[in-house]
Amino acid sequence: MTELTNKTETTREGDGPRKMLTPAANRALAEAEARRMEYREAEAKLPKEIGGRGGKEPGRYGDWEVKGLTSDF
Repeated sequence: MTELTNKTETTREGDGPRKMLTPAANRALAEAEARRMEYREAEAKLPKEIGGRGGKEPGRYGDWEVKGLTSDF
């Protein structure tokens, strides 16, 4: 029989075994984090709304939500 390698590694105590990521997966995670940071920086530069309903723009996905009810445009 061939010997199978274990693709898990343990991290700190208390954490369970953790699957090792491929270089492509690590690169994808780094790219996603960079995109999140760019988005947050751009969002922070936007002027603050005065007297608005709070939260993010409800029409940002092409629909409108009020009290949990959604309607499409």
